[in-house]
Amino acid sequence: MSKNEDNFVKEITNIEDNFAKWYTDIVIKADLADYTDTKGCIAIKPYGYAIWENIQKYADEKFKASGVKNIYLPVLIPESLLNKEKDHVEGFAPEVAWVTVGGQEELEEKLCIRPTSETMFSTLYSKWVKSWRDLPMVYNQWCNVLRWEKETRPFLRSREFLWQEGHTVHSTAEEAEERTQTMLNIYAEVIEELLAIPVIKGKKTEKEKFAGAVDTYTVETLMHDGRALQAGTSHYFGQNFTKPFDVTFQNKDGKEEYAYQTSWGISTRLIGATIMAHGDNRGLKLPPKVAPIQAVIVPIAIKKEGVLEKTQELYETLSKKYRMECDTRENYTPGYKFNDWEMRGVPTRIELGPRDIENGECVVVRRDTSEKIVVKLDELETKLEKILDDIQINMFNECKANMERRTSIVHNLDEFVEKINTNQGLIKSMWCGSEECENKIKELTGAHSRCMPFEKEVIGDKCVCCGKPADKYIIWGRQY
Repeated sequence: MSKNEDNFVKEITNIEDNFAKWYTDIVIKADLADYTDTKGCIAIKPYGYAIWENIQKYADEKFKASGVKNIYLPVLIPESLLNKEKDHVEGFAPEVAWVTVGGQEELEEKLCIRPTSETMFSTLYSKWVKSWRDLPMVYNQWCNVLRWEKETRPFLRSREFLWQEGHTVHSTAEEAEERTQTMLNIYAEVIEELLAIPVIKGKKTEKEKFAGAVDTYTVETLMHDGRALQAGTSHYFGQNFTKPFDVTFQNKDGKEEYAYQTSWGISTRLIGATIMAHGDNRGLKLPPKVAPIQAVIVPIAIKKEGVLEKTQELYETLSKKYRMECDTRENYTPGYKFNDWEMRGVPTRIELGPRDIENGECVVVRRDTSEKIVVKLDELETKLEKILDDIQINMFNECKANMERRTSIVHNLDEFVEKINTNQGLIKSMWCGSEECENKIKELTGAHSRCMPFEKEVIGDKCVCCGKPADKYIIWGRQY
C-alpha cells in the first residue's frame, strides 16, 4: 500500500475507539452529506440522496400495493390547529419552529413549520369525510419536516429531515388497528429485506408512545456499538384526533359517528442506521439492494492496449442489469481507487487488467468479506447476481449475530447494570408496568424501554426493578 493509500484509511477514526467520530467521518468521507451554514441542518449530497431514493422507491411500491395513495399538504400549520389536541401540542411544543412575520408584516396568527402533520390531515379529513362510502382514506406524503432539536447528528437527528408520513382514517377501530399493523410489517420488510438489518417489532410503553396516540408500535434495531435505534413507528390514534377535529361520517345505519385514525413514518434516519449497522474501519458498507452502485469496474493498466475498450464493453453489458460505475480516472492509482470505492461501500469491485483480458476473466472483490473471486467474463453477468445475493444475506446474518451477541436476559437491577455496562446492547426482562420503575432504570443505566415485543419469551415473573409480580416482557437499551 502506498503512503497516499495508507493515509486514505487513516482519515477515518477507528470504529472501536470513538464510534460517534467514526460515524461522522464516514458521512463526510463517503460523500453522503455535508454540514451547512444553517445550524443543525445538513446538505444531502448525490450519493447519500441516491440511497434515500432507493429506500423511497422500495417502500413506496409496498405502500401502494397495500392501497396507499400519495398526496401533499402545506408545510405551514396555523397555531389554532396545533392546539386542538392537547397531548399532541404538549409533546411537540419544545421542538416547534414558528413563523411570525410574512414579508414585513407581523402575522395575525402564528404558523408552525410542520414537525408532523396529524393536525393538518385531521382538519382536511373533517371536510373530506361525509359518509361510510368515503372510507377508508389511506393517504401518505413524502416531505420534509422541521423539529428544533438541541443536539443534532447527520441523518440520525437533524432539525430538518426527509421522511414519509402516512395518515389514514377508517370507519371502525378494527380496520384502523389492522392498518397500523400492516404498515409496521411493511417497515420491517423494508429494513430487513432492503437494508439487511434485523428488527424487533413491538409496542411502546405509555411513557414512550407518540404524543396523542392510543398505542404506538415500533420496529427497533441495534447498531454496531450496541445502542438501539428506533427505525420506524406506526400509531393507532383511535378517536383522539377525530373528536377534537370533528371527523365524523354517516354510517350504514344513517347515524353519525366519529372515525378512527392512524399515522406512521420512516425517515432519512434509515441512512444513519445503515451506516452504523454495517460499516467498518474501511468505511461504509452497503447492502446491494439499496446501494446506488452495486458494482464498480476498476481497470488495471488502463493505458495498455485494449484495456479501456474492454472495460467500456463490460460496463455497457452489465449496466443493463445492475447499477454500475466505471472508474477510468487516470490521475489515481488502482490502490487509491480500491480504497475509495471501499470507503463508499460499493458491494463489489471488478478488477480487469491486460492478463485478465487475455485469459477471458476478471477478479470480483466482495466489500463485505474482501474475498476475491475469479470469474470468466462470459459468466460474469450471471454470477454477479449470485454474488450480490450472497452479500445481501451475509450482511443481514452478520447484523443479526451482532444483535444476538449483544442481547442479555436479566432478572434484577444488579444484573441489569452489570450487563448493560459490560455488553452494551439489548436487555430482556420482565416489568411490572410502573412508570416509576421505567424512570429508575433510565436514571441508573441510561437505558430506555424500547418495546414490549410481539414475540414473547418466558423469562420470569418478577419486575427487574422492584421485584414485584410482573407479566410484561420488555426490551431495554441505550438509544440514538
